[in-house]
Amino acid sequence: MKRPSLMATSLAALAIGAFAPAASAETVVDFTVAEYSSKTGPFFQEVADAFQKQNPDITINIEVVPWDTLLQRLTTDIAGGSAPDISIIGTRWLLDFASQGIAEPIDGYLTPEFKGTFIDTFMAPSVIDGQIMGLPVAASARAMMVNMDLYEKAGVAPPTNWDELYASSQKIAALPDTYAFGLQGKEIETDAYFYYALWTFGGNILNADGTSGIDSPEAIEAATFYKQMIDEGLTQPSPTNYSREDVFNLFKQGKVGTIFTFPMLIPQIKAEAPDLNYKIMPFPEKRANATYGVTDTLMMFADSDVKDAAWKFIEFAYADEWRSKFDRGEGFLPVTKNVAKEEYYTTDPDISGFAAGLPYAKFAPTIANWEEIADTTVRAMQQIYLDQATPEEALGSAAASINKIRGVE
Repeated sequence: MKRPSLMATSLAALAIGAFAPAASAETVVDFTVAEYSSKTGPFFQEVADAFQKQNPDITINIEVVPWDTLLQRLTTDIAGGSAPDISIIGTRWLLDFASQGIAEPIDGYLTPEFKGTFIDTFMAPSVIDGQIMGLPVAASARAMMVNMDLYEKAGVAPPTNWDELYASSQKIAALPDTYAFGLQGKEIETDAYFYYALWTFGGNILNADGTSGIDSPEAIEAATFYKQMIDEGLTQPSPTNYSREDVFNLFKQGKVGTIFTFPMLIPQIKAEAPDLNYKIMPFPEKRANATYGVTDTLMMFADSDVKDAAWKFIEFAYADEWRSKFDRGEGFLPVTKNVAKEEYYTTDPDISGFAAGLPYAKFAPTIANWEEIADTTVRAMQQIYLDQATPEEALGSAAASINKIRGVE
């Protein structure tokens, strides 16, 4: 029997294919989401589901990763060639990602109308060398939170400056089963707790010449103040054993008079400690007013091969209804103008208390190797808290290390 030729077989296959239904092409966008709370994953899945109903040819693959492991996870994925298409990142990482060619500039995707929806204050940290390298996805400013019941029991008024905080803390610490000042010293943001005092004492993270400012007289004075609070039993014991969340939990339990915090704690208190009598106030003053302004960034990866689909999802996710739900649910300050106009953000005493600090907010500097620099500051503060070095010794050594990292010795 004569076998059919290869051409005949191919034509037959084509003929059969002409009558078969065409397989629908599916575009998959991998989205790594930083976990802010238990609400984060379900929220972004809801957004993805709504987007996919309108765009059935695009699948948004959501992966939620805890903040504490996010940078390591992304670093590993990038090295292994399996980076996501888009991810929430700490804005402080953006310069390194941009300089390494990992971040995709988004100027070509941004229409003037879409760009105009953002609040300039929060857009600015994502601009590197004149290019927009991402969009603000979450924003907060920090403030002081006090337990009004404990202050009333101690017979003192909430403080407006550091001297008053010290004096009132002595009275509150005398109450049974109570800590006056919640000071974190473990894991992330131990450096941020130091910056609150550093800035209000009149210091800066970097000097005008680019060298480290954490060994300045103001910085040493601020660190010495914290150490004095620890030594006199005005904080919870052993702050280096307490993460940010540990301190917040003590406050929610009514055991701490004063903490420094962010707006995301408000929804937690309303859900977990609705009877807690608290007040939001500015940071104590010394020589300056200051608050820590923080943004996180939604970044597109340069090696993504589905950039158009990813951007289509990004625009969808920034619609007012989604941004309002996300900001309120997580306790963030709005990054878009329309949401900022909502009555909630202008009249709510909690959120407006945080927003009040924005005119004098300071941001972490956008410099290379920021995570290594921040970690150096964390280790120095932990040495001070553990009595392993004096503030002068620890901060002097840390400043020298930071200057070496920055190449400005």
